[in-house]
Amino acid sequence: MSNISNTNESAGGNLTARALREGIFAGIIALGLFVLFVGLETTQNIRNELVLNQRWGLLAIFVIIAAVGRFLTVAYFQPSMAARKAAASKVAVDTEESFFKRNFSKIAIAALLIYPPLMVMLFGVQGSLKWVDNFGIQILIYVMLAWGLNIVVGLAGLLDLGYVAFYAVGAYSYALLSQQFGFSFWVLLPLAGILAAFWGMILGFPVLRLKGDYLAIVTLAFGEIIRLVLINWTEVTKGTFGVSGIPKASIFGIWSFDVSAPNNFAKAFGLPMSSAYYKIFLFYLILALALLTAYVTIRLRRMPIGRAWEALREDEIACRSLGINTVTTKLTAFSIGAMFGGFAGSFFAVRQGFVSPESFVFLESAIILAIVVLGGMGSLVGIAVAAVVMVGGTELLREMTFLKAVFGPDFTPELYRMLIFGLAMVVVMVWKPRGFVGSREPTAFLRERKSVSGSFTKEGHG
Repeated sequence: MSNISNTNESAGGNLTARALREGIFAGIIALGLFVLFVGLETTQNIRNELVLNQRWGLLAIFVIIAAVGRFLTVAYFQPSMAARKAAASKVAVDTEESFFKRNFSKIAIAALLIYPPLMVMLFGVQGSLKWVDNFGIQILIYVMLAWGLNIVVGLAGLLDLGYVAFYAVGAYSYALLSQQFGFSFWVLLPLAGILAAFWGMILGFPVLRLKGDYLAIVTLAFGEIIRLVLINWTEVTKGTFGVSGIPKASIFGIWSFDVSAPNNFAKAFGLPMSSAYYKIFLFYLILALALLTAYVTIRLRRMPIGRAWEALREDEIACRSLGINTVTTKLTAFSIGAMFGGFAGSFFAVRQGFVSPESFVFLESAIILAIVVLGGMGSLVGIAVAAVVMVGGTELLREMTFLKAVFGPDFTPELYRMLIFGLAMVVVMVWKPRGFVGSREPTAFLRERKSVSGSFTKEGHG
């Protein structure tokens, strides 16, 4: 017994020593990385001279966070996670799911349906505007975009870095056609999706023989080509000035949200004039579009085309040997994914009332792809959770004004949102390598349906 206790004590001592050593190394690395970006700040005084301000206290906070974080990770988090994985591998895989896990989708939809009225009750009609728009509509737009990209990346296994191009096609299609021809939103919504699907097929033809990194480079170039066309075709798109004065959507032409319209929604029901009613209507509209995207995706996965996408994702050579036409399989994936991007783009134009090329840069494609990967490729629930965490989390930084008391009055939390976004991606990829939902469920089963252990999904099985 004494030998066992001595062995445990020596192992614990070695672990603590290694954690201290790696914590010190992490602090030194953080000091080298942040000394120029955080410790020193350059400003201009009233005489237009460059002044160097020293912020050693803020630098010390970053170094301490890095050192302590690494120490806790090595000393406690990693052993705890290893023990949990070892214990999970010993228990039976087929465990009964809880009520919340079984009905998570239904509970989430019910919560979304009551979200706008709840915000109105808590913050009032005008006070709910921020919560419905920034934390509701914006997150749902990214959920819909990520679900559309999931068809291309998660189901078909085609890495698309230019998905924002279809988003731009849908937005500009609605903006230009509504202004030039006076078409309503309900006419242009399907038309924008059709035009985006057409451009998806145009992109699909040149990349039929490409895969991997080569496919990613071509799709990235396609997204940049669309953006440059929007900038330089000034006769139509007005270049960098953008298209403004985009007409608002109406409730099927019955009620309008224009203040001067005789059938104004607020006037018809005797309500005080407020733009919050329009935002609440847009919230339910984008919710319906997102649920339509999810429903179509689920139905397509169970059809032969969905199984062909999964076969293409797993092994293209084996897919061809089964007699599957990979040309039509890839084209349908690109076109259907682009169609939902066009739907989201037309809704974006309606919500903003203004579109410009600056809204469709490569960073948007990177964020959408990151949401798909972090949520778990092929998992609709995981992607939705990732969108809420990533987009909602960065928006929540704007409300954290108390951080100025810690980092100084000049500290603006929203400027650090991409830094936190990157750190979150690193943490999730280390903690859950296959995304928030780590299992990849096939649509066809040979004998009986079984779950796959997390230790296998980490290695790439299942």
